[in-house]
Amino acid sequence: MTAPSPLVLRLRSLVLVLAAAFPVAGTLVACGAGGAAGGGGGEDDDEGDDDDDDDGGSGGGGGGTPTPASGAVVLAANDLGMHCMDREFATFSILPPFNVVRAQVVRRTASGPVLLDSASARVTYAAVADATGSINRKSVGKTDFWTWASAAYGASLAPGQGLTGLYMPDDATPKGPQAFTWDAAARWYAAAGIPITPTDDGGTTNPYPLMRVAATDASTGAALASLDVVVPVAQETECRTCHRTGGTAASRTDVTWSTATDLEVQAKENVLKLHDKEKGTNLFGSRPVLCASCHYSPALDLTGAGPQGAQKVFPWFSRAIHRKHDFLPGGAAAACYQCHPGAVTQCARGPMITAGMECKDCHGDMKAVAGETALAAGGSLDGAADGAARRAWTDLPRCQSCHTGDATSHLSGTGYVLAADGVRLRQAWKTGDAAASPIAATTSRFAENPRTLYRFSKGHGGLLCQACHGSTHAEWPVADPAANDNVAARQLQGHDGVLVECATCHGSNGAPMGTGGPHGMHPVGDSRWANGGHERYYNSSCKACHGATLDGTDLSVAHADRPWGNIKKGDRIGCNRCHGKP
Repeated sequence: MTAPSPLVLRLRSLVLVLAAAFPVAGTLVACGAGGAAGGGGGEDDDEGDDDDDDDGGSGGGGGGTPTPASGAVVLAANDLGMHCMDREFATFSILPPFNVVRAQVVRRTASGPVLLDSASARVTYAAVADATGSINRKSVGKTDFWTWASAAYGASLAPGQGLTGLYMPDDATPKGPQAFTWDAAARWYAAAGIPITPTDDGGTTNPYPLMRVAATDASTGAALASLDVVVPVAQETECRTCHRTGGTAASRTDVTWSTATDLEVQAKENVLKLHDKEKGTNLFGSRPVLCASCHYSPALDLTGAGPQGAQKVFPWFSRAIHRKHDFLPGGAAAACYQCHPGAVTQCARGPMITAGMECKDCHGDMKAVAGETALAAGGSLDGAADGAARRAWTDLPRCQSCHTGDATSHLSGTGYVLAADGVRLRQAWKTGDAAASPIAATTSRFAENPRTLYRFSKGHGGLLCQACHGSTHAEWPVADPAANDNVAARQLQGHDGVLVECATCHGSNGAPMGTGGPHGMHPVGDSRWANGGHERYYNSSCKACHGATLDGTDLSVAHADRPWGNIKKGDRIGCNRCHGKP
């Protein structure tokens, strides 16, 4: 093998870098007064409780009930809800096959849940069939990435080997489950760089394949628990709509356009030809081209080294692409889906999409994404880019940008676009802000960790927010009841939706009574609370979810049928369901 390029060396440092670049506390703290609660959302956004000690329930659309009754539970999620990779690599490359899954292992004990580390548990990933029989064990033969990896990425890889050294289970030697790496600083297990493709072993496209994340005892090798999670990937990022020969972007007469018969190759060759014509480059004669070689992309600088060499001269990739295409209409889905998965593959498929929100409601229009207008105060993740152009992959909309508070204290007024419930916002930036600066909430009830994106944030018990709320863009529940995305939630708590059953981690004894749960929540679905006893905990903070009149709001909605009070999934819970108000 030849020595890897500096880019590849940076890629291989991903796991260590994430801990340094996105530090989060590893202590076991409840979330209520501050920080995001990775422990899930109650009978809305907060974790709840149940008197069921089962680790699983139906596998839903996927892998049955794989978790042994070991007193442990695996919590895991893909980091983004959708990763993308190029359909072909011979012409130019934007993104390689590269997926990230993070996991945590919780052991139930008499004194409460304990978050395990590498001294106690080992974690692996392996392919598992979904309800349709689709299974994805390997990537060799499904992409030409390994033919061009050396030329494009400067990496001489074994067939099936990803840029960080990981393999798909059947491409590895020996075949079988592949190991996660323990990150002691972040207190999670990470499989960063799984080279998965959207083609299953039967040759069928499946952008939402399942992987079984399994934990075993570090000393004995005995099975502890497992969870089936989606490891999403799409090849829908393509240019053929406009850049095929004769298309709107390949019709000028002073360029000799591509005659390749493969429309994907034809369009990509035309992109290079157009770039050469407009910028005086010779990219067409330098194939394959790695776009990030000149146009810096944080997605491929996983050591956080920042722009290097030519990257210091040219605009960042996100800025260059979105600015070049800012004539497309206003950030509407139809525009974004020209390049991002969505026209066929659902990149965003969580409750926000079900509620009718579009890409622009969170990210703004093309000009905003390109950073053509300076961010307002509080608009950047850490304050460093306030008053400057937004930074790709960093200055993104946050949970708190729409979940600005509770039923009695939240942002509203001029510029804020309220959702129908009158509590949450349905636009993550203030109307009239051309930069679409993410709103910074004045309260921390639903906020991420400071200076940290949702996908890296942790809260209740040190759990990742995504462990109980689901992956970014695919938060639970996904509308299609048969979706593979819903499998993990069903295995964990027996029903779809954000993880609300405290028994998942606390066991049949339930979580402690009181309001020390995530986001300041009390146990729900718990007979100890429902059948008397909760009166002693009543105070004015109950109105935060149940409303000023205690009649219930969308923040106190039941996420499952309950065996008392004839409570059905979707009911608003108020005091008058069972008795008079205080």
